[in-house]
Formats: sequence, C-alpha cells, structure tokens
Amino acid sequence: MKNTPRTLAALALAALAAAAAQATEFRSTDIHPDDYPTVLAVKQMGQTLSKLTNGKHSIKVFNNGALGAEKDTIEQTKIGAIPMTRVNIAPMNNICPATVVPTMPFLFRSKEHMRAVLDGPIGEEILKSCEAQGFIGLAYYDSGARSMYTVKKPIKTLADIKGMKVRVYDQNLAKFIEMVGGTPVPVSFADTHQSLSLGVVDCAITGPSSANSAGWPEVTTHQLAIGFQMALNGYGMTMKSWNALKPDQQAKLKAAFDGLTEEVWKYSEELFRDALNCNAGKDPCTTGKKFKLVDVPVTPADLELVRGAVSKVSLPVWAEVCDKSNAGCSKGWQATVAPVLGLK
Repeated sequence: MKNTPRTLAALALAALAAAAAQATEFRSTDIHPDDYPTVLAVKQMGQTLSKLTNGKHSIKVFNNGALGAEKDTIEQTKIGAIPMTRVNIAPMNNICPATVVPTMPFLFRSKEHMRAVLDGPIGEEILKSCEAQGFIGLAYYDSGARSMYTVKKPIKTLADIKGMKVRVYDQNLAKFIEMVGGTPVPVSFADTHQSLSLGVVDCAITGPSSANSAGWPEVTTHQLAIGFQMALNGYGMTMKSWNALKPDQQAKLKAAFDGLTEEVWKYSEELFRDALNCNAGKDPCTTGKKFKLVDVPVTPADLELVRGAVSKVSLPVWAEVCDKSNAGCSKGWQATVAPVLGLK
C-alpha cells in the first residue's frame, strides 16, 4: 500500500510531461503534512516528471497549508497564480453549486453507488460546471466516509450528540447537526485540534485518515464511523494553464487522470480501513499512528435517524443555493439527477 503513490505517479506523468510543453514548474498545493498520501503522491509525480524531462519540468508541492487554507488556494488557482491543486470539494460548493450534490450527508447508499454516479454523466457534468469559474476538473479522489470524534463524553448512539457542540465545515452538515439536537460550530480543519483540546467544541467530523494525521485522537476518546458524508477531493487545473495546452495535450492529460481512477479509489478504501484501525489501536495499522479510541458501533437507531436526512435537510439547503446562482436549477436536478440517485 505504501507504494501506491508511486504507482499513481507512473501512470500519470508520461502524459503530463508531454502536456507541459511550455511550463517549467507546476506548483501544487495541499493542506496536509509531509507524510499524508495526497502529498506523497504529488511529490512523487514531481520527481518522476523531472526525470522524464531531464529536469526541464517539475511539480513543486506547497503542503502544510503553506499557501493558505483550501479556500485561499482555490482563489489562487482561479486567477492562475497556482497551476494545479488538490482540494476537498466542500470549499468549492459556493463557487460551483453542483459540487454540493456529492457532498450531501447520507446521499449515497454505498461506495459502489457513489462510483456509479461520479464515473458517469452526472460526475462529468459536475466537473464541467466549474469551468465557468476558471477551473478544469481532472479527477475525483475519494478519501473515505467521514466519522465523528468526541471528547470525554461517551456516546453510544448518534442521538447522544444532542446538546453537544459539533465542529462543522458546511451548511448542509450544520443543518443536519441541528436536526439531531446538536449545536453546529464552524471551525477550520487547521484549528480543530486546538478547539477540541480547549473545549470550544465537544466533537468533530472528518475522515479517519485526516483525523489521524492531524492528531485528533490525542484529544478525543471515541470514534463513530457512520459515514456522514463521502469525503471527496478534486484534482484541478487553472483554466489559464489548461488553455495554454494544445487539444491533443489536454486529451492526454485528462486520459492519464481517468486512468488513475480505479487504483485511486481502491487505495482510498484501504487507507480508510487502515486509519480506523490505527485510531482504535488495532492491527493492521500501516499508514498512521496508533491511538486508543473507543469504536462506537453504528446502531439501527442511528440508521433510522439519518434515513430521512437527505430529503429533510440536504436537498432543501442545496436547492436554495443552486437556485440563487441558476434559476430553475433544482427543478432540472429533480428531473434528471434525482431519479439516478433514487430520490424524490
């Protein structure tokens, strides 16, 4: 599994080398630390690209939030200051409302359901919706379902978060937390560890690998892997850099990323399972640090609680945002996308 980033790099870079005809360096951003998988993968891409072009072209990764939070790097990519970036899709929601769809809490029935949607016409349409905002979507990268991490107060079911302060990162999730009786508190990922430690929030939601790398288990006691949302990342390129490429170069670059899909998603699932083990101090644990969190099993009551969340919370919130940017957006979605997702 540790070799997977190198495998991904080898698949992509032959096309990238041909595509970067005039570039001397692709700058890529990431908020995660040096040993995080997305950082390792892009760094390996840079090394391999340099070898393929005898040092003429390369990729330099600015990770650990060196160029700012994801919202900042999105803006820099939009204006062409950064050619390439890896971001979580959630910060893109206000820029491209269609990206809200795959991040809705409890939208997908399974990983297979999500793949069927994102690998098809709907997924392609979501990526294309960002072109008007200066972005070219190259690929989706799944980093697992998001879990909940709590401080001190034990939880046995999801209903136990009633009255607790919960770190959230988007409006959809905030509305859901309100629905189950919690108090949503917007906190950036970078500030969450301290917020948990100081009691600013009682619990927080993220993927298990992100929690492990950021040290959340140092200041929490329980993890509930119910899968609030599927944590999707996007690899994107600025429109300015994209338009500088010839059509055949664009096609080769996009084909290279398309070719990564199967292995990226497989690696993501392995990483997700491994991180859950690491957080709970179980084996196998090969990609993170071992902690001693208590695993809280998902109960039938939890599943019953979230079953109606999409229609009661997610869809109304998204429809309001989408219709503000594009009149009639939600009606068109209901006629085309909703049937594919099995929603009414």
